[in-house]
Amino acid sequence: MTEILWLGRGGQGAFTAAKILGAAYALNPECHALAFPSFGPERRGAPVRAFTKLDYKSISDRSETEKADYIILLDETLYSAGLQNLLKPGGKILVNTKKADPEQFLAFDADSLAGQLKLPVVNTVMMGALAGISGIVSVENLHRAIDAYMPEKIREKNKSAVQKAAEEAAV
Repeated sequence: MTEILWLGRGGQGAFTAAKILGAAYALNPECHALAFPSFGPERRGAPVRAFTKLDYKSISDRSETEKADYIILLDETLYSAGLQNLLKPGGKILVNTKKADPEQFLAFDADSLAGQLKLPVVNTVMMGALAGISGIVSVENLHRAIDAYMPEKIREKNKSAVQKAAEEAAV
């Protein structure tokens, strides 16, 4: 099972990204996905965790991920060295930041790309970056999931964000 931990702040769309990634993965008939959030008192700006579990068999474990294959940070201020302890062997941390630290995490400047596309949040940018570095889901399936789960007026910008981020991250 592939497990992804999303870390963000309320209002940044961590759960939306977790859900869309799962939906995109499950578009393949032999694939199963589960996505769910975890947060305390709901308020904008409070730390939020979301989880995506991906597998080729039905997923019955609905508990929070203890060890992740990927940890995605939508906000660099949520990074701490202790996150390394939450990774499976070979796991990777992907941080929305301009500050590279190749020993600790993969950096991707999602804020700049979101700004260019006039997107208020970076969730789909980071989802595209994850697709680019991992290959766990195709950009085409992410586009299909965006069409299914996002309002029509924001679909094209978000699909562009996924496409551009995947291309940049794969380099």
